[in-house]
Amino acid sequence: MSDRVARRLIVHGRVQGVFFRATVSDAASTAGAGGWAANRADGTVEVWVEGSAEAVEAVTDACRAGSRASRVERVEVEDVEPRGLDGFAAR
Repeated sequence: MSDRVARRLIVHGRVQGVFFRATVSDAASTAGAGGWAANRADGTVEVWVEGSAEAVEAVTDACRAGSRASRVERVEVEDVEPRGLDGFAAR
């Protein structure tokens, strides 16, 4: 698992109720990344993503781009230790 990387992202902007988590989930499935995306009480979306560096970067890019109806203002990115998650869930 040494080639596995992980990131925790906090996405700010208009990102709840606009298919943002579904868009990120689709990107993760396409890239082969594991993890989850969840709405937070403060209006942000938290994303945990792990997999190959390329897969994690693809999901990070999807978070920055957002869904068609979203408006991403900024993305906080933190590199973290992988947990061995497979599959991606929108919580």
